[in-house]
Amino acid sequence: MEAAPVAMEAAPVRLWVKTEPFLVGVLPVPPPARLGPHYLRKMAAYARARAAEGCFPRLSWPRWRHIACGKLQLGRDLAWLYFELFHSLLRRDPPRHLEWAEAEAACANADELERERSKLSVDTLQFLLFLYVQQVNKVSLRRSLIGEEWPSPRTKSPSLTGKSASENKNWNDQDHRAFVQSHLLDMLELLLEPEQLTASSHSTHSSLVSYEAVCALSFLIEGTVKKSRTVRPLHELALWQPCHGQNGYSKVSRAFSFPKLESWLRFCLMTNPFGMTACLKSGKKLAWAQQVEGTTRRAKIACNTHVVPEVFPMVIMSQVYKQTLAKSSDTLVGAHVRIHRCNESFIYLLSPLQSVTIEKCRNSTFVLGPVQASVHVHSCDNVKVIVVCHRLSLSSTAGCTFYILTPTQPLILSGNQAVSFAPFHTHYPMLEDHMAQVGLATLPNYWDSPMLVCKESGDTSVFRLLPPWDFYTFVIPFEMEGDTTETPGGLPHAYQKVLSQREQKVQIWQKTVKEAGLTKDQRKQFQILVENKFYEWLVQTGNRQQLDSLVPPAVGSKQAAG
Repeated sequence: MEAAPVAMEAAPVRLWVKTEPFLVGVLPVPPPARLGPHYLRKMAAYARARAAEGCFPRLSWPRWRHIACGKLQLGRDLAWLYFELFHSLLRRDPPRHLEWAEAEAACANADELERERSKLSVDTLQFLLFLYVQQVNKVSLRRSLIGEEWPSPRTKSPSLTGKSASENKNWNDQDHRAFVQSHLLDMLELLLEPEQLTASSHSTHSSLVSYEAVCALSFLIEGTVKKSRTVRPLHELALWQPCHGQNGYSKVSRAFSFPKLESWLRFCLMTNPFGMTACLKSGKKLAWAQQVEGTTRRAKIACNTHVVPEVFPMVIMSQVYKQTLAKSSDTLVGAHVRIHRCNESFIYLLSPLQSVTIEKCRNSTFVLGPVQASVHVHSCDNVKVIVVCHRLSLSSTAGCTFYILTPTQPLILSGNQAVSFAPFHTHYPMLEDHMAQVGLATLPNYWDSPMLVCKESGDTSVFRLLPPWDFYTFVIPFEMEGDTTETPGGLPHAYQKVLSQREQKVQIWQKTVKEAGLTKDQRKQFQILVENKFYEWLVQTGNRQQLDSLVPPAVGSKQAAG
């Protein structure tokens, strides 16, 4: 089936696997067995046969719910999770996000919500590919036994330290390419029309791939004409005249020869030039964090600067240790951010972001600008995450607290212990402007309704809602221009009540001190006593380190811009 290498020598295009479908479209958990290739082939045939019922070329939510719950035996919540995840992945227009949020928040009950959801539909072929690539996180028992299952030495990509960073397949562009190369035949067959398949749902040498199928594949693959920096979707490049001899496109049938197209795709696929590997090899190193006296480690921060407008930038941070790092800059706007192995630090990234992954961090606080797609926290201990985001997911965390505002249920994947959820409780001057930029509203807000995705994490005792008496607001200690002066959407009544009671106690205390009639010396003594107690509290709680690290650096050691 492979074409001779000689015929391909002059391939005029370069293709690569897009980052976003894997990074923010794939749930970082093995998919249900019923989402395997065998069942997806059946689903493809079923959808095409019921085109008149709202299954093809677009699949409506009611029809997918019927297929997922009735045929694939998925729970209704899980069916909606996959559907909404794909729908939000493609719907990047912030005003439409806000319209949907408004419509959802206006629903008074479950029936009204279901009616609103029933208006939604997705491209059937692209949705099939989306479900298929969930397999990238599938754990293979056979490969595990022979030592080739991920993390695998064959697919390791470098981290900022030069060591393996293969733990997260969603970030690993080498894994994405290997997955597409390995499963290309399956994915192309999934897109074929029934008459192009054998009785056992496989292709033949004379099978034709429709133009619509190649358009669907543009969900996963893009590229450039060689020597051009303009990124184009796969279907545009495939239709380009100089490629027709190699990919078998016929203007008469308006379709591609299956074996030629497969061969052409395999030959042209390269590692994503804008992915993590490229960012680490040739990305700009950013000197954001200060060297702190007494520590020997330097924070390592990289950004892919040779970015074209069609591609989201990437920022990768590693080994920030005992530092406070604060940034609001163009480098971060719309970026995919990966924060890795940061300990005992306070990190403020106050810009509208695309996605954030926090891995292997300990004893740290992360205050993030609004995140349009997802925040995923993995293998972290005792971290606090404060964020407005479209989706939050967590796996293998212990003792972590999440102060969140989110229009989707937080996803509790496997291996978590002692998770606390609390309402979002802070603000900075540009926050509401940034929320509008990424299409996030204050309602609906599902911060207190997490979803247990994995059966092994089905025990609801792994999480709790933070008790109101343990709740304090968080002050962001930086000056910025902007109009936001309070927490967007306010706080739930129980939490606001506790804060008001505390404020009342402070006022009573201040009044008592004022009316005590202390002499000048007594006031001085009293002030010293209070300051000493406050200092003791700062040391005991670890807050002294945060205050010390907020002291501006000496002249001449300013942070590099970026």
